[in-house]
Amino acid sequence: MKRTTKRMFIMLLCVVLLIAVLALGKFLQIRKLIASMPKPGAQVVTAMKAEMLEWQPQFNAVGTLNPVRGVDVTTEVAGLVRSLHFHSGQDVKAGELLVELNADSDIAQLQALQAAADLSASVLARDRQQFEVKAISQAQLDADQADLRVKRASVAQQAALVAKKTIRAPFSGRLGITTVNPGQYLNPGDKIVTLQTLNPIYIDFNLPQKQLAGVSLGQRLTLSSDAFPGQSFAGKITAINPKVDPTTRNLQLEATIANEKLQLLPGMFANVDVDAGDKKSYLTLPQTAITYNPYGSTVFVLKPGDKKDDKGNAQLEAQQVFVTTGPTRGDQVAVLTGLTAGQQIVTSGQLKLKNGSPVTVDNSVQPANSPNPTPQEK
Repeated sequence: MKRTTKRMFIMLLCVVLLIAVLALGKFLQIRKLIASMPKPGAQVVTAMKAEMLEWQPQFNAVGTLNPVRGVDVTTEVAGLVRSLHFHSGQDVKAGELLVELNADSDIAQLQALQAAADLSASVLARDRQQFEVKAISQAQLDADQADLRVKRASVAQQAALVAKKTIRAPFSGRLGITTVNPGQYLNPGDKIVTLQTLNPIYIDFNLPQKQLAGVSLGQRLTLSSDAFPGQSFAGKITAINPKVDPTTRNLQLEATIANEKLQLLPGMFANVDVDAGDKKSYLTLPQTAITYNPYGSTVFVLKPGDKKDDKGNAQLEAQQVFVTTGPTRGDQVAVLTGLTAGQQIVTSGQLKLKNGSPVTVDNSVQPANSPNPTPQEK
């Protein structure tokens, strides 16, 4: 019995020793494999130095361009078009002849009324001579004078009707496209052509009521349109609506824009940037440099580490820093706290970084960093 127990003990001991030897061999093999694995290299990122830039506080809005004067030229009376004295797209002066309607019958009627008025004037002149010798009464003379005034009023009324058959430009401007032709019959109110004054031009836009204290008459603004990328137009506020819209709580404003080249047209929409207050200086970074998290906004600052790179220089390491961001403009964001000017900040590639990560800076392709970006169409 003792011999059997001893034999079993020896067998168990051998099994344990075998397992230990195998485990040790496996451990050494794994350690050797780990030791032979290549160490992670430096992460490639883009970076730039944080710098102080001037910012002009602005209110931004979208507005609609309107003419200083604009009207659809119509006719006040019915008539047949005799002749057109303009062509589509023409620039005209105030009072310039545009359209003549057929007025032959009206002119004939005017001549008849004028003849009747001349006759009444002759009768009145004779009756005055007779009145001087007491040949007629004062009542007859008064009746002659009243008859003359009535006849002359009829002449003036008919002359006004004849004048309405000649349609002139009410103000200077540019004509639109017309579909009216000679021989066409026009009814009162029928559109003949549009007439717009293009220089200067108005833009109407709205701002929230909370920005009311920041706007005033004469305040400068700039306007941009997608019709002219990269080009801006200067203007100033010339009217502020004295009433806030109770539905939207927005305030309507009107600005006058110089339009010497007649590039801006009524009906276009445009972006409006109203300068509000004095310029301020902010520490500025591209928005891509900021990592936004539920617990705060962070950036990675590059600092020399203890290790050396292949060239013997100190290896740059990334350190995560919490920052407070402020206003934005275009591709840029203002950093209020957490950084100082001159620090080198990672602008892209930070998603693969952590504290202490070695990095290599490659700025061959930089992220967008424009205060006034222009959308690019491909």
